[in-house]
Amino acid sequence: MNKRKIFAILIALFFYLPNIQAQVNPDKALLYCAEQAKSTLKLIPRQSPDIPRSINQGKKDWRYVDYKDWCSGFWPGILWYLYEATGNNQFKLAGDKFSKELIPLSREKAFDHDLGFQIFSSFGNGYRLTQYPEYKKIILRTADTLATLYNAKVGTILSWPRSVPNMNWPQHNTIIDNMINLELLFWASKNGGSKHLYNIAVNHAKTTMKNHFRADFSAYHAVVYDKLTGKKIKGVTHQGYADDSMWARGQSWAIYGYTMCFRETKDPVFLDFAQKVTDVYLKSLTVDGIPYWDFNDPAIPNAPKDASAAAVVASALIELSAFVTDKIKSEAYSKAAKQMLTTLSSANYQSRNQNSAFLLHSTGHKPNESEIDASIIYADYYYIEALLRLKKIQKGISIYQKLK
Repeated sequence: MNKRKIFAILIALFFYLPNIQAQVNPDKALLYCAEQAKSTLKLIPRQSPDIPRSINQGKKDWRYVDYKDWCSGFWPGILWYLYEATGNNQFKLAGDKFSKELIPLSREKAFDHDLGFQIFSSFGNGYRLTQYPEYKKIILRTADTLATLYNAKVGTILSWPRSVPNMNWPQHNTIIDNMINLELLFWASKNGGSKHLYNIAVNHAKTTMKNHFRADFSAYHAVVYDKLTGKKIKGVTHQGYADDSMWARGQSWAIYGYTMCFRETKDPVFLDFAQKVTDVYLKSLTVDGIPYWDFNDPAIPNAPKDASAAAVVASALIELSAFVTDKIKSEAYSKAAKQMLTTLSSANYQSRNQNSAFLLHSTGHKPNESEIDASIIYADYYYIEALLRLKKIQKGISIYQKLK
């Protein structure tokens, strides 16, 4: 039996749930998201901080942050996705309002690498749907700001330009999350920004590919480099269980990031690598398709799950399945994504009347005892993105087209 057949059988086994008969209905799930978001809009205070970030387990009240928080772009991004899904101007106006709260990020010195999460999730989606010229200017300015963190000796963007535990400051650190922020640079390089931004993104992705992964293609959370020579000093964790463990959301960033890199470059090296980092993740999953926060936590099965990682991977796999030419593997990725979304859309994971978020059971920073088994805004963002992508495929249009 060849490897691809073995892979298909394994995925079928992992994602066969006899107690779930129906697949997720993206229309129904998107309407649910719209109603939850309307409830959140009614709760938001009239003064800053007013950007929803998370709701602790068993609570109904959001924790709010301001524009500097790394999660600040996800709420306006959700509103833009809801505007695309429903055509409701309430979401367009709110998306514009909360996006504009982030404008200082395009004018200030880079505080960390999260500018892509912040600006491309908000203004990036806003520009895609409205083509407002002022949005484009903000995106391009922010891409230039992000590029100031690039170290040519190392070949990556500095993630945290400040002292962070276990990062040997002032040496150069790069975290796997930074793969997502490369999309801002790719977009800017193709839409009026410097072509140098494209090269930075490619160099970062290839350097990370070389240094950030173990022999089985699981990712370190962070890699520390000598800032003068570019030599790798060590691979460590910050939010995972241990330096040598596979932190679920970190692996999800790798899956999403390398899928996006292939889209932007068409370099088959990235497509091959996206599959390698995906396969080690999928083969380690439990049957519901939702990972424990870290695959190597010895407390499993009594460890918390992470719905946010599942949402990121589901969205990525919908895109990756379209790139993979091997039909069996492509179908396995597509089925895995649908199963993840089916589980996330069930009563076990949707927040429903428990709070006004979309999802329950995400884990933010377990070692720091922060946002454990909580509702977290980035889980909601990638969940609705995945639902929109699935709906577009079912309608026979590209995931890159506007729904309406």
